[in-house]
Amino acid sequence: MVKMRPWVLAVAIVALCGVTQVRSSASDHRYKARDEVPLYANKVGPFHNPSETYRYFDFPFCSSGPVKEKKEALGELLNGDRLVSAPYKLDFLSHKDSEIACKKKLTKEEVAKFRDAVSKDYYFQMYYDDLPIWGFLGKVDKEGKTDPSEYKYYLFKHLIFEVSYNKDRVIEIGVRSDPTAVVDLTEDEEINVEFRYTVKWKETDTSFDDRMKKYSHSSSLPHHLEIHWFSIVNSCVTVLLLTGFLATILMRVLKNDFVKYAHDEESADDQEETGWKYIHGDVFRYPKYKSLFAAALGSGTQLFTLTIFIFILALVGVFYPYNRGALFTALVVIYALTSGIAGYTAASFYCQLEGTNWVRNLLLTGSLFCGPLFLTFSFLNTVAIVYNATAALPFGTIVVIFLIWALVTSPLLVLGGIAGKNSKAEFQAPCRTTKYPREIPPLPWYRKTLPQMAMAGFLPFSAIYIELYYIFASVWGHRIYTIYSILFIVFIILLIVTAFITVALTYFQLAAEDHEWWWRSFLCGGSTGLFIYAYCLYYYHARSDMSGFMQTSFFFGYMACICYGFFLMLGTVGFRAALFFVRHIYRSIKCE
Repeated sequence: MVKMRPWVLAVAIVALCGVTQVRSSASDHRYKARDEVPLYANKVGPFHNPSETYRYFDFPFCSSGPVKEKKEALGELLNGDRLVSAPYKLDFLSHKDSEIACKKKLTKEEVAKFRDAVSKDYYFQMYYDDLPIWGFLGKVDKEGKTDPSEYKYYLFKHLIFEVSYNKDRVIEIGVRSDPTAVVDLTEDEEINVEFRYTVKWKETDTSFDDRMKKYSHSSSLPHHLEIHWFSIVNSCVTVLLLTGFLATILMRVLKNDFVKYAHDEESADDQEETGWKYIHGDVFRYPKYKSLFAAALGSGTQLFTLTIFIFILALVGVFYPYNRGALFTALVVIYALTSGIAGYTAASFYCQLEGTNWVRNLLLTGSLFCGPLFLTFSFLNTVAIVYNATAALPFGTIVVIFLIWALVTSPLLVLGGIAGKNSKAEFQAPCRTTKYPREIPPLPWYRKTLPQMAMAGFLPFSAIYIELYYIFASVWGHRIYTIYSILFIVFIILLIVTAFITVALTYFQLAAEDHEWWWRSFLCGGSTGLFIYAYCLYYYHARSDMSGFMQTSFFFGYMACICYGFFLMLGTVGFRAALFFVRHIYRSIKCE
Protein backbone atom coordinates (compact mmCIF):
# COMPACT_ATOMS: atom_id res chain seq x y z
CA MET A 1 0.00 0.00 0.00
CA VAL A 2 2.78 2.43 0.85
CA LYS A 3 4.41 2.07 -2.54
CA MET A 4 1.18 2.87 -4.31
CA ARG A 5 0.55 6.17 -2.57
CA PRO A 6 2.68 8.36 -4.90
CA TRP A 7 0.85 6.92 -7.90
CA VAL A 8 -2.55 7.53 -6.31
CA LEU A 9 -1.56 11.08 -5.42
CA ALA A 10 -0.23 11.64 -8.94
CA VAL A 11 -3.53 10.54 -10.45
CA ALA A 12 -5.37 12.81 -8.00
CA ILE A 13 -3.22 15.78 -9.00
CA VAL A 14 -3.82 15.13 -12.71
CA ALA A 15 -7.55 14.92 -12.08
CA LEU A 16 -7.50 18.05 -9.93
CA CYS A 17 -5.51 20.02 -12.50
CA GLY A 18 -7.82 18.81 -15.25
CA VAL A 19 -10.86 19.90 -13.29
CA THR A 20 -9.44 23.31 -12.44
CA GLN A 21 -8.42 23.92 -16.04
CA VAL A 22 -11.90 23.04 -17.24
CA ARG A 23 -13.38 25.24 -14.52
CA SER A 24 -11.19 28.21 -15.24
CA SER A 25 -10.83 28.14 -19.00
CA ALA A 26 -13.79 26.41 -20.55
CA SER A 27 -16.58 28.64 -19.32
CA ASP A 28 -19.92 27.48 -20.68
CA HIS A 29 -22.24 29.89 -18.93
CA ARG A 30 -25.69 30.72 -20.24
CA TYR A 31 -27.25 34.01 -19.21
CA LYS A 32 -30.58 35.77 -19.11
CA ALA A 33 -31.12 39.48 -19.67
CA ARG A 34 -29.58 41.59 -16.87
CA ASP A 35 -27.78 38.59 -15.35
CA GLU A 36 -24.47 39.57 -13.83
CA VAL A 37 -21.56 38.41 -15.99
CA PRO A 38 -18.25 38.45 -14.11
CA LEU A 39 -15.65 40.98 -15.27
CA TYR A 40 -12.26 40.45 -13.65
CA ALA A 41 -9.31 42.84 -13.75
CA ASN A 42 -6.14 40.78 -14.05
CA LYS A 43 -2.90 42.71 -14.25
CA VAL A 44 -1.18 45.89 -15.34
CA GLY A 45 2.31 46.20 -16.78
CA PRO A 46 4.63 47.78 -19.36
CA PHE A 47 3.74 46.55 -22.85
CA HIS A 48 7.33 45.66 -23.79
CA ASN A 49 8.08 43.79 -20.54
CA PRO A 50 5.71 40.81 -20.46
CA SER A 51 7.13 39.37 -17.21
CA GLU A 52 6.84 42.66 -15.30
CA THR A 53 3.16 42.78 -14.36
CA TYR A 54 1.43 44.11 -11.27
CA ARG A 55 -1.93 43.67 -9.63
CA TYR A 56 -4.64 45.93 -11.03
CA PHE A 57 -5.26 47.69 -7.72
CA ASP A 58 -1.57 48.24 -7.06
CA PHE A 59 -2.30 51.31 -9.14
CA PRO A 60 -4.65 53.96 -7.76
CA PHE A 61 -7.77 52.87 -9.64
CA CYS A 62 -11.00 53.36 -7.78
CA SER A 63 -13.43 50.55 -6.93
CA SER A 64 -17.22 50.57 -7.02
CA GLY A 65 -17.45 48.13 -4.09
CA PRO A 66 -15.54 45.54 -2.07
CA VAL A 67 -12.80 43.93 -4.17
CA LYS A 68 -13.23 40.15 -4.49
CA GLU A 69 -10.34 37.92 -5.51
CA LYS A 70 -10.99 35.02 -7.86
CA LYS A 71 -9.55 31.69 -6.76
CA GLU A 72 -6.81 30.66 -9.18
CA ALA A 73 -5.59 27.24 -10.28
CA LEU A 74 -1.90 26.28 -10.02
CA GLY A 75 -1.11 27.02 -13.66
CA GLU A 76 -2.80 30.43 -13.50
CA LEU A 77 -0.72 31.43 -10.49
CA LEU A 78 2.46 30.27 -12.26
CA ASN A 79 1.37 32.40 -15.21
CA GLY A 80 1.18 35.49 -12.99
CA ASP A 81 -2.62 35.82 -13.14
CA ARG A 82 -4.20 37.58 -10.14
CA LEU A 83 -7.88 38.17 -10.99
CA VAL A 84 -9.99 40.57 -8.91
CA SER A 85 -13.45 42.02 -9.46
CA ALA A 86 -13.32 45.06 -11.76
CA PRO A 87 -15.10 48.36 -11.04
CA TYR A 88 -17.26 48.02 -14.17
CA LYS A 89 -20.60 46.16 -14.24
CA LEU A 90 -21.41 44.55 -17.59
CA ASP A 91 -24.75 42.82 -17.04
CA PHE A 92 -25.95 40.60 -19.88
CA LEU A 93 -27.75 42.59 -22.65
CA SER A 94 -27.69 45.72 -20.47
CA HIS A 95 -26.72 48.78 -22.54
CA LYS A 96 -25.01 51.62 -20.71
CA ASP A 97 -24.00 55.05 -21.94
CA SER A 98 -21.23 56.96 -20.18
CA GLU A 99 -22.15 55.61 -16.78
CA ILE A 100 -20.01 56.51 -13.78
CA ALA A 101 -18.11 53.48 -12.44
CA CYS A 102 -16.52 55.28 -9.50
CA LYS A 103 -14.91 58.55 -8.47
CA LYS A 104 -11.53 59.18 -6.92
CA LYS A 105 -9.35 62.09 -5.88
CA LEU A 106 -5.80 61.37 -7.00
CA THR A 107 -3.02 62.64 -4.74
CA LYS A 108 0.21 64.07 -6.17
CA GLU A 109 1.96 60.72 -5.58
CA GLU A 110 -0.81 58.81 -7.37
CA VAL A 111 -0.71 61.24 -10.30
CA ALA A 112 3.05 60.71 -10.54
CA LYS A 113 2.57 56.91 -10.46
CA PHE A 114 0.00 57.02 -13.27
CA ARG A 115 2.21 59.39 -15.28
CA ASP A 116 5.18 57.04 -14.97
CA ALA A 117 2.94 54.13 -16.09
CA VAL A 118 1.62 56.04 -19.10
CA SER A 119 5.16 57.05 -20.13
CA LYS A 120 6.15 53.35 -20.16
CA ASP A 121 3.13 52.24 -22.26
CA TYR A 122 1.42 50.35 -19.45
CA TYR A 123 -1.54 48.22 -20.48
CA PHE A 124 -4.26 46.51 -18.47
CA GLN A 125 -5.74 43.05 -18.99
CA MET A 126 -9.23 41.94 -17.97
CA TYR A 127 -11.33 38.81 -18.44
CA TYR A 128 -15.04 38.87 -19.25
CA ASP A 129 -16.68 35.45 -19.18
CA ASP A 130 -13.13 34.06 -19.60
CA LEU A 131 -12.52 36.15 -22.74
CA PRO A 132 -9.39 38.36 -22.55
CA ILE A 133 -9.46 42.10 -23.25
CA TRP A 134 -6.68 44.67 -23.21
CA GLY A 135 -6.32 48.41 -23.25
CA PHE A 136 -3.73 51.07 -22.53
CA LEU A 137 -3.88 53.24 -19.41
CA GLY A 138 -3.26 56.47 -21.26
CA LYS A 139 -1.33 58.23 -24.00
CA VAL A 140 1.64 60.55 -24.40
CA ASP A 141 1.26 63.62 -26.61
CA LYS A 142 4.60 64.17 -28.39
CA GLU A 143 3.25 66.00 -31.42
CA GLY A 144 5.42 68.98 -32.36
CA LYS A 145 7.61 68.55 -29.27
CA THR A 146 11.27 67.55 -29.35
CA ASP A 147 12.12 68.03 -25.69
CA PRO A 148 10.75 65.21 -23.44
CA SER A 149 10.08 67.77 -20.71
CA GLU A 150 7.40 69.29 -22.99
CA TYR A 151 5.48 66.03 -23.45
CA LYS A 152 1.89 65.88 -22.22
CA TYR A 153 0.65 62.80 -20.34
CA TYR A 154 -3.02 61.80 -20.33
CA LEU A 155 -4.97 59.10 -18.47
CA PHE A 156 -7.98 57.53 -20.17
CA LYS A 157 -11.05 57.78 -17.95
CA HIS A 158 -13.77 56.46 -20.27
CA LEU A 159 -13.77 52.84 -21.51
CA ILE A 160 -16.14 51.65 -24.25
CA PHE A 161 -16.99 47.93 -24.12
CA GLU A 162 -18.46 46.32 -27.24
CA VAL A 163 -19.89 42.86 -26.55
CA SER A 164 -21.24 40.35 -29.08
CA TYR A 165 -23.69 37.65 -28.06
CA ASN A 166 -25.44 34.67 -29.61
CA LYS A 167 -28.76 33.92 -27.90
CA ASP A 168 -27.84 33.37 -24.24
CA ARG A 169 -24.04 33.29 -24.51
CA VAL A 170 -21.22 35.84 -24.67
CA ILE A 171 -19.22 35.36 -27.88
CA GLU A 172 -16.82 38.27 -28.20
CA ILE A 173 -15.75 41.41 -26.35
CA GLY A 174 -13.55 44.35 -27.22
CA VAL A 175 -12.63 47.50 -25.35
CA ARG A 176 -11.41 50.88 -26.54
CA SER A 177 -10.73 54.15 -24.82
CA ASP A 178 -12.49 57.41 -25.63
CA PRO A 179 -9.59 59.61 -26.84
CA THR A 180 -11.47 62.78 -25.88
CA ALA A 181 -12.19 61.76 -22.27
CA VAL A 182 -8.76 62.12 -20.66
CA VAL A 183 -7.18 63.46 -17.50
CA ASP A 184 -4.03 65.60 -17.74
CA LEU A 185 -1.28 64.04 -15.63
CA THR A 186 1.54 66.34 -16.70
CA GLU A 187 1.68 68.35 -13.47
CA ASP A 188 2.04 67.04 -9.92
CA GLU A 189 -1.24 68.27 -8.54
CA GLU A 190 -4.31 66.67 -7.00
CA ILE A 191 -7.05 65.76 -9.50
CA ASN A 192 -10.65 64.56 -9.14
CA VAL A 193 -11.36 61.78 -11.64
CA GLU A 194 -14.66 60.24 -12.70
CA PHE A 195 -14.06 56.84 -14.28
CA ARG A 196 -16.88 56.20 -16.78
CA TYR A 197 -17.79 53.35 -19.10
CA THR A 198 -20.13 52.58 -21.98
CA VAL A 199 -21.47 49.13 -22.86
CA LYS A 200 -22.81 48.26 -26.33
CA TRP A 201 -24.34 44.90 -27.19
CA LYS A 202 -24.75 43.43 -30.66
CA GLU A 203 -25.94 40.06 -31.90
CA THR A 204 -23.67 37.74 -33.89
CA ASP A 205 -24.02 34.44 -35.78
CA THR A 206 -20.71 33.10 -34.46
CA SER A 207 -21.26 29.94 -32.43
CA PHE A 208 -20.01 29.53 -28.87
CA ASP A 209 -17.61 26.76 -29.94
CA ASP A 210 -15.90 29.14 -32.39
CA ARG A 211 -15.49 32.12 -30.10
CA MET A 212 -11.80 31.44 -29.39
CA LYS A 213 -10.88 31.22 -33.09
CA LYS A 214 -10.58 35.00 -33.21
CA TYR A 215 -7.49 34.82 -31.00
CA SER A 216 -5.76 32.07 -32.99
CA HIS A 217 -6.58 33.70 -36.33
CA SER A 218 -3.62 36.10 -36.25
CA SER A 219 -1.02 33.31 -36.36
CA SER A 220 -2.90 31.63 -39.23
CA LEU A 221 -2.96 34.64 -41.55
CA PRO A 222 -1.68 33.86 -45.08
CA HIS A 223 1.55 35.86 -44.79
CA HIS A 224 2.38 34.22 -41.46
CA LEU A 225 1.63 30.76 -42.84
CA GLU A 226 3.89 31.47 -45.82
CA ILE A 227 6.76 32.25 -43.46
CA HIS A 228 6.07 29.13 -41.41
CA TRP A 229 5.99 26.94 -44.50
CA PHE A 230 9.14 28.62 -45.77
CA SER A 231 10.68 27.64 -42.45
CA ILE A 232 9.52 24.05 -42.95
CA VAL A 233 10.82 23.92 -46.54
CA ASN A 234 14.13 25.47 -45.44
CA SER A 235 14.46 22.90 -42.68
CA CYS A 236 13.46 20.00 -44.93
CA VAL A 237 15.99 21.03 -47.58
CA THR A 238 18.64 21.24 -44.87
CA VAL A 239 17.70 17.78 -43.63
CA LEU A 240 17.59 16.22 -47.10
CA LEU A 241 20.94 17.72 -48.12
CA LEU A 242 22.55 16.76 -44.84
CA THR A 243 21.15 13.25 -44.62
CA GLY A 244 21.79 12.61 -48.31
CA PHE A 245 25.36 13.88 -48.04
CA LEU A 246 26.08 11.98 -44.85
CA ALA A 247 24.42 8.79 -46.03
CA THR A 248 26.34 8.86 -49.32
CA ILE A 249 29.68 9.69 -47.76
CA LEU A 250 29.37 7.43 -44.75
CA MET A 251 28.00 4.49 -46.70
CA ARG A 252 30.75 4.81 -49.31
CA VAL A 253 33.51 5.31 -46.74
CA LEU A 254 32.22 2.55 -44.49
CA LYS A 255 31.87 0.17 -47.44
CA ASN A 256 35.49 0.85 -48.40
CA ASP A 257 36.51 0.41 -44.75
CA PHE A 258 34.72 -2.94 -44.50
CA VAL A 259 36.26 -4.15 -47.76
CA LYS A 260 39.72 -2.96 -46.67
CA TYR A 261 39.50 -4.55 -43.23
CA ALA A 262 38.16 -7.82 -44.68
CA HIS A 263 41.04 -7.83 -47.18
CA ASP A 264 43.56 -7.11 -44.40
CA GLU A 265 42.24 -10.04 -42.38
CA GLU A 266 42.61 -12.41 -45.35
CA SER A 267 46.04 -11.21 -46.57
CA ALA A 268 48.10 -10.41 -43.49
CA ASP A 269 46.92 -10.95 -39.96
CA ASP A 270 50.00 -9.24 -38.56
CA GLN A 271 49.53 -6.09 -40.66
CA GLU A 272 49.17 -2.99 -38.52
CA GLU A 273 45.59 -1.76 -38.22
CA THR A 274 44.63 1.84 -38.94
CA GLY A 275 41.54 4.03 -38.63
CA TRP A 276 38.56 3.19 -36.47
CA LYS A 277 39.25 -0.55 -36.40
CA TYR A 278 42.61 0.17 -34.77
CA ILE A 279 40.85 1.35 -31.60
CA HIS A 280 38.28 -1.48 -31.34
CA GLY A 281 39.74 -2.43 -27.96
CA ASP A 282 39.15 1.06 -26.55
CA VAL A 283 35.97 2.30 -28.21
CA PHE A 284 33.71 0.73 -25.60
CA ARG A 285 35.85 1.76 -22.64
CA TYR A 286 33.49 3.39 -20.13
CA PRO A 287 33.64 7.19 -19.97
CA LYS A 288 35.02 9.29 -17.14
CA TYR A 289 32.50 10.60 -14.60
CA LYS A 290 30.09 7.82 -15.50
CA SER A 291 27.68 8.72 -12.68
CA LEU A 292 27.29 12.24 -14.09
CA PHE A 293 27.00 10.81 -17.61
CA ALA A 294 24.22 8.40 -16.60
CA ALA A 295 22.42 11.19 -14.70
CA ALA A 296 22.59 13.45 -17.77
CA LEU A 297 21.12 10.65 -19.91
CA GLY A 298 18.34 10.08 -17.38
CA SER A 299 17.43 13.77 -17.18
CA GLY A 300 17.62 14.13 -20.96
CA THR A 301 15.34 11.12 -21.48
CA GLN A 302 12.81 12.56 -19.01
CA LEU A 303 12.82 15.96 -20.74
CA PHE A 304 12.42 14.26 -24.13
CA THR A 305 9.40 12.34 -22.81
CA LEU A 306 8.00 15.54 -21.31
CA THR A 307 8.34 17.32 -24.66
CA ILE A 308 6.56 14.51 -26.51
CA PHE A 309 3.64 14.56 -24.04
CA ILE A 310 3.37 18.36 -24.30
CA PHE A 311 3.22 18.08 -28.11
CA ILE A 312 0.50 15.42 -27.86
CA LEU A 313 -1.60 17.69 -25.62
CA ALA A 314 -0.98 20.65 -27.95
CA LEU A 315 -1.96 18.70 -31.06
CA VAL A 316 -5.23 17.51 -29.50
CA GLY A 317 -6.15 21.12 -28.69
CA VAL A 318 -5.57 21.44 -24.93
CA PHE A 319 -3.50 24.63 -25.24
CA TYR A 320 -6.02 26.75 -27.09
CA PRO A 321 -5.46 30.54 -26.83
CA TYR A 322 -5.84 31.96 -23.33
CA ASN A 323 -6.49 28.63 -21.67
CA ARG A 324 -4.92 30.31 -18.68
CA GLY A 325 -2.11 28.36 -17.09
CA ALA A 326 -2.81 25.08 -18.94
CA LEU A 327 0.75 24.83 -20.25
CA PHE A 328 2.32 25.51 -16.83
CA THR A 329 0.02 22.99 -15.14
CA ALA A 330 0.87 20.37 -17.77
CA LEU A 331 4.62 21.02 -17.41
CA VAL A 332 4.56 20.65 -13.62
CA VAL A 333 2.34 17.54 -13.57
CA ILE A 334 3.99 15.71 -16.48
CA TYR A 335 7.49 16.49 -15.20
CA ALA A 336 6.51 15.05 -11.81
CA LEU A 337 5.00 11.91 -13.35
CA THR A 338 7.94 11.26 -15.72
CA SER A 339 10.61 11.42 -13.00
CA GLY A 340 10.41 7.61 -12.80
CA ILE A 341 11.73 7.49 -16.37
CA ALA A 342 14.77 9.57 -15.34
CA GLY A 343 15.43 7.31 -12.36
CA TYR A 344 15.09 4.10 -14.37
CA THR A 345 17.23 5.29 -17.31
CA ALA A 346 20.02 6.71 -15.13
CA ALA A 347 20.24 3.79 -12.67
CA SER A 348 19.99 1.17 -15.42
CA PHE A 349 22.73 2.75 -17.54
CA TYR A 350 24.90 3.45 -14.50
CA CYS A 351 24.74 -0.21 -13.49
CA GLN A 352 25.51 -1.23 -17.09
CA LEU A 353 28.68 0.86 -16.78
CA GLU A 354 29.53 -1.20 -13.67
CA GLY A 355 28.79 1.65 -11.28
CA THR A 356 28.27 0.73 -7.65
CA ASN A 357 27.02 3.85 -5.83
CA TRP A 358 23.57 3.96 -7.44
CA VAL A 359 22.05 5.99 -4.58
CA ARG A 360 24.42 8.89 -5.22
CA ASN A 361 23.72 8.54 -8.93
CA LEU A 362 19.99 8.83 -8.21
CA LEU A 363 20.51 11.98 -6.10
CA LEU A 364 22.58 13.45 -8.93
CA THR A 365 19.86 12.59 -11.45
CA GLY A 366 17.19 14.26 -9.34
CA SER A 367 19.18 17.45 -8.90
CA LEU A 368 20.87 17.76 -12.30
CA PHE A 369 18.02 19.75 -13.87
CA CYS A 370 15.90 20.62 -10.82
CA GLY A 371 18.90 22.05 -8.94
CA PRO A 372 19.77 24.87 -11.38
CA LEU A 373 16.05 25.46 -11.99
CA PHE A 374 15.40 25.82 -8.24
CA LEU A 375 18.33 28.24 -7.78
CA THR A 376 17.19 30.32 -10.76
CA PHE A 377 13.60 30.35 -9.51
CA SER A 378 14.69 31.37 -6.00
CA PHE A 379 16.65 34.34 -7.32
CA LEU A 380 13.98 35.46 -9.80
CA ASN A 381 11.15 35.03 -7.29
CA THR A 382 13.10 37.22 -4.87
CA VAL A 383 13.46 39.86 -7.60
CA ALA A 384 9.70 39.67 -8.27
CA ILE A 385 8.94 40.05 -4.53
CA VAL A 386 11.16 43.16 -4.37
CA TYR A 387 9.30 44.60 -7.39
CA ASN A 388 5.95 43.50 -5.86
CA ALA A 389 5.12 41.91 -9.24
CA THR A 390 2.54 39.20 -9.91
CA ALA A 391 5.36 36.90 -11.06
CA ALA A 392 6.18 36.42 -7.35
CA LEU A 393 4.50 33.17 -6.35
CA PRO A 394 2.37 33.14 -3.19
CA PHE A 395 3.74 31.07 -0.32
CA GLY A 396 0.88 28.59 -0.66
CA THR A 397 1.75 27.90 -4.31
CA ILE A 398 5.40 27.29 -3.40
CA VAL A 399 4.23 24.81 -0.73
CA VAL A 400 2.05 22.99 -3.31
CA ILE A 401 4.97 22.70 -5.75
CA PHE A 402 7.22 21.48 -2.93
CA LEU A 403 4.64 18.84 -1.96
CA ILE A 404 4.37 17.67 -5.58
CA TRP A 405 8.16 17.34 -5.65
CA ALA A 406 8.35 15.60 -2.26
CA LEU A 407 5.33 13.29 -2.60
CA VAL A 408 5.31 12.54 -6.35
CA THR A 409 8.58 13.42 -8.10
CA SER A 410 11.02 12.04 -5.52
CA PRO A 411 9.20 8.73 -4.79
CA LEU A 412 8.77 8.03 -8.51
CA LEU A 413 12.45 8.83 -9.08
CA VAL A 414 13.44 6.35 -6.36
CA LEU A 415 11.02 3.67 -7.65
CA GLY A 416 12.38 4.13 -11.17
CA GLY A 417 15.94 3.92 -9.85
CA ILE A 418 15.23 0.69 -7.96
CA ALA A 419 13.61 -0.81 -11.06
CA GLY A 420 16.61 0.26 -13.16
CA LYS A 421 19.11 -1.20 -10.68
CA ASN A 422 17.22 -4.49 -10.59
CA SER A 423 16.88 -4.72 -14.38
CA LYS A 424 20.27 -6.53 -14.48
CA ALA A 425 20.82 -5.33 -18.05
CA GLU A 426 24.36 -5.70 -19.42
CA PHE A 427 26.08 -3.24 -21.71
CA GLN A 428 26.09 -4.65 -25.25
CA ALA A 429 29.64 -4.21 -26.57
CA PRO A 430 30.54 -6.07 -29.79
CA CYS A 431 34.28 -5.89 -28.96
CA ARG A 432 36.24 -6.70 -25.83
CA THR A 433 37.90 -3.76 -24.11
CA THR A 434 41.66 -3.98 -23.55
CA LYS A 435 43.18 -3.59 -20.11
CA TYR A 436 45.18 -0.45 -20.90
CA PRO A 437 43.90 2.45 -23.08
CA ARG A 438 45.71 3.36 -26.25
CA GLU A 439 47.27 6.78 -26.49
CA ILE A 440 45.28 9.20 -28.63
CA PRO A 441 47.45 10.68 -31.43
CA PRO A 442 47.89 14.48 -31.60
CA LEU A 443 44.87 16.05 -33.26
CA PRO A 444 44.53 19.37 -35.16
CA TRP A 445 42.66 22.19 -33.39
CA TYR A 446 39.44 21.72 -35.38
CA ARG A 447 39.10 18.18 -34.03
CA LYS A 448 39.03 19.41 -30.44
CA THR A 449 35.78 19.41 -28.44
CA LEU A 450 34.75 23.09 -28.73
CA PRO A 451 35.19 23.41 -32.56
CA GLN A 452 33.32 20.11 -32.97
CA MET A 453 30.49 21.41 -30.75
CA ALA A 454 30.29 24.59 -32.84
CA MET A 455 30.00 22.54 -36.05
CA ALA A 456 27.48 20.15 -34.50
CA GLY A 457 25.20 22.89 -33.12
CA PHE A 458 25.10 25.16 -36.15
CA LEU A 459 23.23 22.87 -38.55
CA PRO A 460 20.37 21.90 -36.20
CA PHE A 461 20.03 25.54 -35.16
CA SER A 462 19.84 26.68 -38.80
CA ALA A 463 16.91 24.28 -39.26
CA ILE A 464 14.86 25.89 -36.46
CA TYR A 465 15.91 29.55 -36.21
CA ILE A 466 13.03 30.92 -38.32
CA GLU A 467 10.47 29.22 -36.09
CA LEU A 468 12.35 30.39 -33.00
CA TYR A 469 11.34 34.01 -33.64
CA TYR A 470 7.64 33.17 -33.49
CA ILE A 471 8.09 31.12 -30.34
CA PHE A 472 10.03 33.94 -28.66
CA ALA A 473 7.47 36.52 -29.78
CA SER A 474 4.77 34.37 -28.19
CA VAL A 475 6.55 33.50 -24.93
CA TRP A 476 8.22 36.89 -24.44
CA GLY A 477 5.70 39.06 -26.23
CA HIS A 478 2.03 39.34 -27.07
CA ARG A 479 1.82 37.21 -30.21
CA ILE A 480 -0.30 34.07 -30.17
CA TYR A 481 1.23 30.78 -31.33
CA THR A 482 -1.24 28.06 -32.28
CA ILE A 483 0.32 26.23 -35.25
CA TYR A 484 1.57 23.31 -33.16
CA SER A 485 1.56 20.91 -36.11
CA ILE A 486 4.26 22.95 -37.85
CA LEU A 487 6.20 23.24 -34.60
CA PHE A 488 6.06 19.45 -34.19
CA ILE A 489 7.42 18.93 -37.73
CA VAL A 490 10.28 21.35 -36.94
CA PHE A 491 10.97 19.43 -33.72
CA ILE A 492 11.19 16.12 -35.60
CA ILE A 493 13.55 17.75 -38.11
CA LEU A 494 15.66 19.05 -35.22
CA LEU A 495 15.97 15.52 -33.80
CA ILE A 496 16.93 14.03 -37.18
CA VAL A 497 19.58 16.66 -37.93
CA THR A 498 21.01 16.38 -34.41
CA ALA A 499 21.26 12.59 -34.69
CA PHE A 500 22.88 12.66 -38.15
CA ILE A 501 25.42 15.37 -37.45
CA THR A 502 26.46 13.66 -34.20
CA VAL A 503 26.88 10.32 -35.98
CA ALA A 504 29.00 11.95 -38.70
CA LEU A 505 31.29 13.73 -36.23
CA THR A 506 31.59 10.55 -34.15
CA TYR A 507 32.72 8.61 -37.24
CA PHE A 508 35.37 11.22 -38.12
CA GLN A 509 36.53 11.20 -34.49
CA LEU A 510 36.93 7.41 -34.47
CA ALA A 511 38.62 7.50 -37.89
CA ALA A 512 41.21 9.84 -36.34
CA GLU A 513 41.80 7.12 -33.71
CA ASP A 514 40.25 9.19 -30.91
CA HIS A 515 38.27 6.70 -28.81
CA GLU A 516 36.86 9.14 -26.22
CA TRP A 517 33.57 9.62 -28.05
CA TRP A 518 31.04 9.19 -25.23
CA TRP A 519 31.08 12.67 -23.75
CA ARG A 520 31.94 14.21 -27.14
CA SER A 521 28.78 12.82 -28.76
CA PHE A 522 26.64 14.09 -25.84
CA LEU A 523 28.21 17.56 -25.92
CA CYS A 524 27.94 17.81 -29.73
CA GLY A 525 24.29 16.74 -29.65
CA GLY A 526 23.42 19.23 -26.92
CA SER A 527 25.38 22.15 -28.37
CA THR A 528 22.24 23.41 -30.17
CA GLY A 529 21.06 24.57 -26.72
CA LEU A 530 24.07 26.92 -26.58
CA PHE A 531 23.19 28.32 -30.02
CA ILE A 532 19.61 28.94 -28.84
CA TYR A 533 20.96 30.87 -25.85
CA ALA A 534 23.18 32.90 -28.18
CA TYR A 535 20.00 33.65 -30.17
CA CYS A 536 18.50 34.96 -26.91
CA LEU A 537 21.18 37.67 -26.82
CA TYR A 538 20.38 38.63 -30.41
CA TYR A 539 16.61 38.61 -29.81
CA TYR A 540 16.88 40.73 -26.67
CA HIS A 541 18.99 43.45 -28.28
CA ALA A 542 17.72 43.43 -31.88
CA ARG A 543 14.15 42.10 -31.95
CA SER A 544 12.59 43.21 -28.67
CA ASP A 545 12.15 46.37 -26.61
CA MET A 546 12.52 44.70 -23.22
CA SER A 547 14.27 46.75 -20.55
CA GLY A 548 14.75 46.97 -16.80
CA PHE A 549 16.50 44.66 -14.35
CA MET A 550 13.48 42.47 -13.60
CA GLN A 551 12.54 41.74 -17.21
CA THR A 552 16.18 41.21 -18.22
CA SER A 553 16.86 38.82 -15.35
CA PHE A 554 13.62 36.88 -16.03
CA PHE A 555 14.39 36.60 -19.74
CA PHE A 556 18.00 35.45 -19.44
CA GLY A 557 17.39 33.42 -16.25
CA TYR A 558 14.50 31.30 -17.47
CA MET A 559 15.91 31.04 -21.00
CA ALA A 560 19.12 29.67 -19.47
CA CYS A 561 17.05 26.91 -17.81
CA ILE A 562 15.16 26.18 -21.06
CA CYS A 563 18.37 26.05 -23.11
CA TYR A 564 19.99 23.83 -20.46
CA GLY A 565 16.99 21.51 -20.79
CA PHE A 566 17.48 21.47 -24.58
CA PHE A 567 21.17 20.72 -24.02
CA LEU A 568 20.35 17.66 -21.90
CA MET A 569 17.57 16.44 -24.21
CA LEU A 570 19.43 16.84 -27.52
CA GLY A 571 22.65 15.56 -25.93
CA THR A 572 20.78 12.37 -25.05
CA VAL A 573 19.46 12.10 -28.63
CA GLY A 574 22.97 12.64 -30.02
CA PHE A 575 24.56 10.03 -27.76
CA ARG A 576 21.88 7.42 -28.41
CA ALA A 577 22.30 7.88 -32.18
CA ALA A 578 26.10 7.68 -31.89
CA LEU A 579 25.92 4.58 -29.67
CA PHE A 580 23.63 2.82 -32.17
CA PHE A 581 26.04 3.72 -35.02
CA VAL A 582 29.20 2.66 -33.17
CA ARG A 583 27.69 -0.67 -32.16
CA HIS A 584 26.58 -1.27 -35.75
CA ILE A 585 29.96 -0.65 -37.40
CA TYR A 586 31.92 -2.70 -34.85
CA ARG A 587 29.50 -5.61 -35.19
CA SER A 588 30.24 -5.60 -38.92
CA ILE A 589 33.96 -6.32 -38.53
CA LYS A 590 35.86 -9.17 -36.97
CA CYS A 591 37.31 -7.99 -33.67
CA GLU A 592 40.08 -9.92 -31.99
